Amino acid sequence: MEREHTLRILNALAGGVHPGTGEKFSADSPYQHPDIVRALFDAVRAVEGNRAPAPEGERKQATPPGTGAGSRWTAEEEQRLAAAFDSGKTVGELARRHNRTHAGIEARLLKLGKIDASAVTSALRYPPKTPARDEPQRAR
Repeated sequence: MEREHTLRILNALAGGVHPGTGEKFSADSPYQHPDIVRALFDAVRAVEGNRAPAPEGERKQATPPGTGAGSRWTAEEEQRLAAAFDSGKTVGELARRHNRTHAGIEARLLKLGKIDASAVTSALRYPPKTPARDEPQRAR
């Protein structure tokens, strides 16, 4: 298989899209799972020759900050996300705009208090913790 063809397939899968049909994977698809997205981006870099995949058990950031799925959220990106959501953008639009998964957008909106848990449509790997009614909230 040609290297460019391999890269197109890996990039499509990492982006949550079926490489043959262009159909977006559902939120519960394995290809939307953060660890799998990170592994696919590692594979892309390995094929490109930029860096070898991280050794087993050693977790490295899969993408540079601010580049999308698998990377940490910056305060500026969170502000843009919140503003776009407040202006009426859908989760799908936000996922494409921020190059993140549907589940990643929902998890961040939940964390920012923009949606509540009942509005989440994807299966979150780490559902947010909610304090018990009698338990005081800790300062962050």
